[in-house]
Amino acid sequence: MAAVKSLHYVVNVHAKALSGRVAGPVALVIKDITGPSLAHVAAGVEQEAASLGRLSLVCATHDDSARENDLVQLMREQHAAAVVLVGSAAPDESYQRRMSEYARALDAAGSRLVLVGRPAPAPGLPVTVVDYDNRGGAFQATSHLLASGHRSVLFLGGEVGLNSPDERRAGYLDALRAHGVALRAEALDTQGPYTRVSGYARTRDALRNGVEFTAVFAASDMVALGALAALREAGRSVPDDVSVVGFDDVPFATDLTPALTTIRVPYEELGRTAVRLALTRRDAMSDDDRVVLGTQLIIRKSVRRLAWQ
Repeated sequence: MAAVKSLHYVVNVHAKALSGRVAGPVALVIKDITGPSLAHVAAGVEQEAASLGRLSLVCATHDDSARENDLVQLMREQHAAAVVLVGSAAPDESYQRRMSEYARALDAAGSRLVLVGRPAPAPGLPVTVVDYDNRGGAFQATSHLLASGHRSVLFLGGEVGLNSPDERRAGYLDALRAHGVALRAEALDTQGPYTRVSGYARTRDALRNGVEFTAVFAASDMVALGALAALREAGRSVPDDVSVVGFDDVPFATDLTPALTTIRVPYEELGRTAVRLALTRRDAMSDDDRVVLGTQLIIRKSVRRLAWQ
C-alpha cells in the first residue's frame, strides 16, 4: 500500500471493463451543448446515471453525421453502458441505415443505443426509443389560441423534413381542422430554424408584407423570443394586439414580459427515462422499449381572449 501511495497508482479502468468488473459510463451525444432544451436532457441523464452509480460523458456532434459516427464508435471502444443520441433527424434511408449499424455494433459490445426525440428505427433492432408528444403539444397550443377567439394564427415552425418540426406542424394543422378553421393564407404557415433570429425575421416579414394575424404559435420558445422582439419593434403589444404561444417551457419563459404561455416538454424526465430504460432493458426492441412522454399546456399571460370572429 505504501508503494501504491508513493507511485500514485490507479486502477486500469479499461482492463476492468474488459473483465466485466466495472460499470461502464453513459454517453450522451447531442448536436449542441448550449441549447437550453438539450441542457435539461443532459441534466436528466447525469442525475439518473449518478443515482445508478454511473459516470456520464457528454459529446457534441455540431450536426455533423460523420462526427456522430466517430463518437458512437469511440463510446463503443470505451465500453459505454449506453449511448444516448438526442435531437431531431430526417428519417431518410441514410438515417435508418446508420441507426441500424449503431444499434447492432453497440449491442455486440454489450452496450445499448437509446434514441431521444429521434425517429424510431426499423422494428426488431436492439434499441430503446424515448420520445414526447410533439403533435399533441402543438394541437394543445393551437387549440388554446382558437378557443380564445383567434382565427388567423401565424405558425413559426421548424425546418421541414425533421421529425419533431414536422410533427409540430401536423399538430397545428390538426387543430385548425378540428375547430373548423381554414388556413386563411399560405403566408401564415412558415418554416425555419429554431432560433431567435429566425423567429424575429419571420414575424417582421409577416408584418411588413401585410399578413393579417392576431396570434402567433412559435414552435419553440427561442423562436417565440424573436417573435416578441419583432412585435415590440413594430409597436404591437402582447397580448393586447397579438397573442403568442411557445413550445418547450425553457426557464426564461416565466421571465419574459408578459410571461409566455407555452407547451412544457419534460426534458429532464426524457434524460432520466432514457438512462433507466437503457440500463434495465437488454433485449431486442419490444413495446417496453419505446416510451412517449406527454406534454402540457402552461397558461401564463401572453394570450388574450377575443370575441369570436
